[in-house]
Amino acid sequence: MVEVIPLKYGTTFKRIFSQPDVFCQFVHDILGITINIDKVYTEYEYPKTIGFVKTKYDLFAEDKEQRIIVEIQNVKEEDFFERFLYYHLISIAEQVKGYEAYRFDRTVYTIVVLTSVPRDRSVNFSVAVSDMNPIDEFKQKVVIYPHQLIFLTPRFVSDKTPQGVKEWLELITDSLDSQIDETNYDTSLFQRIISEIEKTAISPEEASEIKDEAAWELAKKRFIREGREEGREEGLKEAGEKIALAMLEQGIEVTLISKVTGLKPEEIDKLKS
Repeated sequence: MVEVIPLKYGTTFKRIFSQPDVFCQFVHDILGITINIDKVYTEYEYPKTIGFVKTKYDLFAEDKEQRIIVEIQNVKEEDFFERFLYYHLISIAEQVKGYEAYRFDRTVYTIVVLTSVPRDRSVNFSVAVSDMNPIDEFKQKVVIYPHQLIFLTPRFVSDKTPQGVKEWLELITDSLDSQIDETNYDTSLFQRIISEIEKTAISPEEASEIKDEAAWELAKKRFIREGREEGREEGLKEAGEKIALAMLEQGIEVTLISKVTGLKPEEIDKLKS
């Protein structure tokens, strides 16, 4: 048995899955496609904002034909499905550069990994795929758009889960209690991943980021619902400030608070006084 850092933490997940060979194998097993890439970007943003919300992706990679986005989420929030649909659609719309031709040169695949079990039971599957193909009056799917939005929930793995998907989800689930029995995994890639998420392999800087993430998850459970309720009366900014104050009290870094609440670092600094 090996002591590991759970793959529910974005810091660890992104470090492992941003390795091109890991990313490509994961994509192949989940989607059944092969991609040719040299680099996987973390916290990727498009040069120009598309729509009304600036979008940032946990993991982003593309070749000449395919654009792949992978998002990791631990706690399911109320806007979970809407937010990731928005992320997915933005990555499709971003490719259109002018009204002369509505071209989508790259197929967009967005993979969302949810590591918790939502209390509202709105998720009860291990894998669910949404595509954009219409269905005609004969109940036949008209294959036009290859884009796909995929939701994965490791904790709901069953005998119905496709084998290639199942192996990855079992690895992620196995890590969630901070222990992995490495003898259950035969492939050299999985053995490497396990060795790289061992607690002894984590740098002090990464450990600090993981601590902040863990503190934020606790703060979110305590304050996010209260913040949303008050947001209806006081406005979203005021609600964000209350959440930011709660996070500051727990010693969470300003950069993480800014990412979560949408407040600028200077706005958060003013809350300290």
